[in-house]
Amino acid sequence: MKRIFFGSLLLLSVTAATAQREDKEKTGGFKKENLFTGGDFTASFYSGGTVLGLSPSFGYSINKFIDAGIAMNFTYTGERQYSGDKYRQYVYGPGVFTRIYPVKFLFLQGGFEHNFINVNFTPAFTGVKQKYNVEANSVLLGGGYASGREGVGGSPFFYFSIMVDVTKDINSPYVEQLQDGSLRAQPIIKAGIQVPLFQGGSGGRRRENRDNGGYRRRRFD
Repeated sequence: MKRIFFGSLLLLSVTAATAQREDKEKTGGFKKENLFTGGDFTASFYSGGTVLGLSPSFGYSINKFIDAGIAMNFTYTGERQYSGDKYRQYVYGPGVFTRIYPVKFLFLQGGFEHNFINVNFTPAFTGVKQKYNVEANSVLLGGGYASGREGVGGSPFFYFSIMVDVTKDINSPYVEQLQDGSLRAQPIIKAGIQVPLFQGGSGGRRRENRDNGGYRRRRFD
């Protein structure tokens, strides 16, 4: 698991650093218009259970193909089983991610999360609540669909992603332990929005360029 974690983290770091260096050579360094915010949200309702999640994020568009950022994960799971047992799970923790857009409406995503998991379990036959606190590292890989990422900056857009935790840590909130003791990675399905920041200045320049190129200014003598 450590090899997978460090290997994935190294791959993401090298990819981001290389792309950022190339972007700096072309554009002259950091640009605040490349910053963005947004996040993922999850909502699932099934017989006897509810899953609600929110993951706000903040990042930087390295170039027209790559976004990278940090996120904070919050997820609640509540379930009442047929036996009457009650199960509550609270997951929270920081993470990093990189999205690569081969085309503007499709992306590949890799990320790392370190989650703190608090579990409350109340068996029906005793009614006595039991509490468990564990931690887990997760390396998430997958991809998704975006409503249209217009290169660096641009307009807000929505996206939909499916990922899996390739580490399969027994404490991970993204894996399921089967009856034979084996672990199965569960698909992580999320929807989100990405909102570029500080676009007013570039928009103003675009309007000015349009005025200069398409219209003749009135002069007052």
